[in-house]
Amino acid sequence: LIPLSYVTILGGICTLIGTSTNLVVHSMILDAGMKGFSMFELGKVGIFIALAGIIYLFLFSKKLLPATRPETTNEEDGDSSLHLVEAVIGPRFPGINKTVGEFDFKRHYGAEIKELRRSGRTYTDLNEVSFREGDTLVVLTDDSFIQTWGESSVFLMLANGKEYEPAGKKKRWFTLFLLLFMIVGATVGELPGIEKYLPEGIKLDMFFFVSITTVIMAWSKIFPPQKYTKYISWDILITIACAFAISKAMENSGVADLLAGYIISLSHDYGPYVLLAVLFIITNIFTELITNNAAAALAFPIALSLSTQLGVNPMPFFVVICMAASASFSTPIGYQTNLIVQGIGNYKFTDFVRIGLPLNIITFLISVFLIPLIWPF
Repeated sequence: LIPLSYVTILGGICTLIGTSTNLVVHSMILDAGMKGFSMFELGKVGIFIALAGIIYLFLFSKKLLPATRPETTNEEDGDSSLHLVEAVIGPRFPGINKTVGEFDFKRHYGAEIKELRRSGRTYTDLNEVSFREGDTLVVLTDDSFIQTWGESSVFLMLANGKEYEPAGKKKRWFTLFLLLFMIVGATVGELPGIEKYLPEGIKLDMFFFVSITTVIMAWSKIFPPQKYTKYISWDILITIACAFAISKAMENSGVADLLAGYIISLSHDYGPYVLLAVLFIITNIFTELITNNAAAALAFPIALSLSTQLGVNPMPFFVVICMAASASFSTPIGYQTNLIVQGIGNYKFTDFVRIGLPLNIITFLISVFLIPLIWPF
């Protein structure tokens, strides 16, 4: 499951829409009055990182990760209509920081908690254990639990070992077509020379095609009207908005210029390559300790100030932020997919460090070497 999470991250760095981190940096570039990324521009370096990461995982994951995990209890209380479901707690779970004894889970969700898993430990004596985001609960419940809460942001993921098909075959193929339409449309719309054939004020960018795709999905009832807002990650949007505010405060207060000047003074004789490496390390530490979006937003004003004070092209610094902020491999807290697999795979924190730290180093080396060759200073 850890390799699955890592491959998800590696794929995300290759396109503009693969991860919200890239969109955050793209928006900040536009806000600074510069041209942002095209749909597949980040793939120029991202594909090399992804290939190297996948090869590394194939060669070393079996050696560095535990081969087995404890089996889930098979208790079903003699009722054949009940079965065990694994539920990963999301950020909007109302019982976070409350103990299992304080929060009546059964009254809220009609399910009985059998186990709680966290950082490789399994808790069965639950009364004094507090709920945390990313915990995996093993609950005894009926079939209605996944149907009711499967699309809710209260839980990051629900699994009962059965395949779940939310839509019919025709709808799935139509959804795939809409995805391809959105990607191809945005890619073609950004090609040089297209703008001169368009009416004034019309831009065939990603936002344009996302909007059209969303309207078509609603009109064709791929998702029902009462669930329009369920697919919006409000917590992520609020995090990004707050990160934008902090970033702007760093820029306006002069903190970004101060930090950039300090970094330049430390590496004054080594040129922009070393500064690129330093920026990667700073951003990567941020993303391992907080979240990828916040890390990107905090690092952006430093990158902009670095390039301004050096008088060089800022684009290499912006791309480095995208790669470093997404390279959350050494801890489970920096990226949501890591949180999801931690409890279900019953992984310890050290499992992520053991296999993730070399992957961080691989990403660092490829980024610092290739990015200046593709986007010259």
